[in-house]
Order: sequence, then structure tokens, then C-alpha cells
Amino acid sequence: MTAVPPAPRSLRPLVGVLLAIGVAQTATRISAIALPWYVLATTGSATQTGLVAFCEMGPYVLAQTFGGPLVDRIGARTVSGTTDLVSALAAAAIPLPHVGGGLNLGVLLALVAVIGTARGPGDLAKEVMVPEAADLARVPMERATGLSGTVERLASMLGLAGGGALVAAIGELTSLTVMAALFALGSLVVLATLPRKAAAPAHTVAEEEGYWKRLRAGAAFLRRDRLLLAVTIVVGITNFLDASFMSVLLPVWAREAGTGVGAIGLTGAAVGCGGVAGSVVAAMYAHRLPRRPVFFHGYLLGGAPRFVVLASGAPLWLVVTVFAVSGFGAGFLNPILGAVQIERVPRPLLGRVGGLVTAFAWAGIPFGGIAAGSLLDSGSLTAVLLALGAVYFLTTSLTGLLPEWREMDRARSPAAVRAEAEVP
Repeated sequence: MTAVPPAPRSLRPLVGVLLAIGVAQTATRISAIALPWYVLATTGSATQTGLVAFCEMGPYVLAQTFGGPLVDRIGARTVSGTTDLVSALAAAAIPLPHVGGGLNLGVLLALVAVIGTARGPGDLAKEVMVPEAADLARVPMERATGLSGTVERLASMLGLAGGGALVAAIGELTSLTVMAALFALGSLVVLATLPRKAAAPAHTVAEEEGYWKRLRAGAAFLRRDRLLLAVTIVVGITNFLDASFMSVLLPVWAREAGTGVGAIGLTGAAVGCGGVAGSVVAAMYAHRLPRRPVFFHGYLLGGAPRFVVLASGAPLWLVVTVFAVSGFGAGFLNPILGAVQIERVPRPLLGRVGGLVTAFAWAGIPFGGIAAGSLLDSGSLTAVLLALGAVYFLTTSLTGLLPEWREMDRARSPAAVRAEAEVP
């Protein structure tokens, strides 16, 4: 029997996926500045501004939770291209009510909810396309996920900086049209660079299998895989703590320390630059390093030190330095987590399992600021920073002693993954 020659190496799909991730992340960061500023400038209401943010993130988390089976069934390429186009149309429609006679809050909230609902499965679909693109490019999975993390962090940093400059230069409404154009560009990039067979729906899943059965299959797989379940719990707790830190504790520190709002931007830039550097190093060398020690050392640098340095009353230069080091450590986390998830989850289940992991990991984010505010009402900033920093340290150190984390350093064989996926 004549052997079938391997498919030729192609970097185009990987470049296309990375470009689509970068474009979508940039558009998202522009909206994170333009939309709140638009509502605050128009209404002067902080409550309505917060309501707009909730109407985007609430549907986003729900769409991540329930969108996985659709990504697996329809195909990541189709879902990504379609949802980015929907986001573009919704973003382009936001300025129309204003032109027609002022802000209509109900219409705005509906359009923002549409964007959040579309972004959920759209972002998930791009994650699902990374392993397929990595296979076509014949690059190690840690390198592909490292490049993905680098692009996300770089686009986030540039999007926030560019979004602020864009709003100042051309106004928030015109900035929303730029955001819409970026979403449309992301849709075109995916459809033009990803071959139709790449990230297509898996034919191993029965055509007659219903939506809820597919969703239950993803939940059952996650429940059985103790390592992925442990990862989801740890990331969920740390995301909750990070949300409390960024949304409340850091601004309160800036006010009480007298450093002003400029210090918030400076520390954010330091974390961003460190994160990009860490992601680049992870993309180059993570596949040669033992995952578990690198992962927990990354958390050791990226978590508790930020809380401690603010509580210590350190000068601003030292705070910025610690934040940069923390960003560098955090830059190793997502490449390792992404590679572990891709290796352990069978491709036909990647969308639904990935959606559930992301949804559960993000579930506490909306409540982080509320919890931090409540703690500050009954305690000092220093005490709250030290208490939450201790929780962060214990979560990311003691959990590493559990036996399931040892599996992080061992890639599972495709046969074992397929066998587990077939268990009813």
C-alpha cells in the first residue's frame, strides 16, 4: 500500500488566526474605553456606565458557557467569521440613535449585549482554531499558544493606549466605527486565511446528536479530567482576586497614596510590557521546560507580590518594577494552560470543553469589585491587600501539592484521549 504523503507545511493559517486574535482584541480594548466614556459623557451616571459593562460581560460569559457545542457542530472557522461580522454590525449601529436625537439607553444596552453574545463564541472559536493551525504549521503547541498569548497581550496593551488616543482625537462615536471596522477585518482574515477543512466540524460526533447531549458530554469530560478541573478552579479564584485588585484596590491605593490616576496607567503599562516579554519567552522556550514548576513559579511572580508591594507603602518606582516582574511571570501561564487543554481534550470536544472552562474561570470576575468594596467598608486598605494576597499565594502554591498536577508534565496520548471521550 502506498503511503500517503504528509500535507505540506503551511504558516498561513497560523498567521491568519493570530492576526484575527490581535484584531479582535484591539477592537475589544477600544470599546472598553469608548463605550464607558460615551455613556459617562452623555449621561454623567456612573451607574449607567457600569450597567453597560455588565450588559456586555454577562452575555459574554453565558455565550462562552453554552456556545461550545455550536462551535464543535458548525465549525470554528464559520463561527468566528460570522460572529465577528455580527459584532461589526452591532458596533456600527451604536452611533445611529445618537445621531437621531440623543442616547437611547435601551437600544444601546441591547446592541452592547449583542456584541457580548457574539464575542463569546467568537473568541472561543479562535482558540479552537489555534491547534489546527499549529498542526498545519508544524510548530510545538506551547509555541503556538505562546504566540497567541503574546498577540493577545500586545493587542490589549496597544488597544488600550490607542483607544484612549483615538477617543481624544476623533471622539467616542467615531472610535466605535473604527472598532466596527476592526471586527469586520477580523472576519475577513479568518475566512481568507483558514482553509475550509481547517477547524471544520468534527464528523466523529454523530449528526443526530442533540445540543444538550453535546453540552453534557463536554461537562462530563471536564468533570472526569481532574487536572483540567483543578486548573479551572484555581484560575477562577485568581481571576476573582485579580478583578477585585484591578477594579477597586488599585484605584483606592492610587488615591490614598497620592500618586493619582497616572499611576494606574503606569502600573498597567508595566504589567503589559512584562506580560508581552514573558509570552515571547514562553513561545520560544516553554516546550523545552518542565511545565509544572514554570507554571507555579509564574503564579508566584504574577500574583501575591502585587498585593504585598501596595500594602508595604513602597515608592512608585518599586511598585512599577514589581508589576513588570509580575507581568513577566504571568506571561508564562496562558501558553502552558492552552497547551495542556489542547493536548488533553479531544478535538471534537474542544469547543464545548473550552467554553465551559473559560466560563467557569470568568464567573467570579463580575463580583470581584463588589467583594473588595465590601471588605474595604469594614477594614483598612493595607489589611485587605494582605488578606487577599495571602489567599492568592495559598491558592497558587498549596494546590500544586495535589497529585493531579503531576499530569501537567505528561502529554496524554491521542488514543487515551479518544478512549475517554467515548465513555458515556
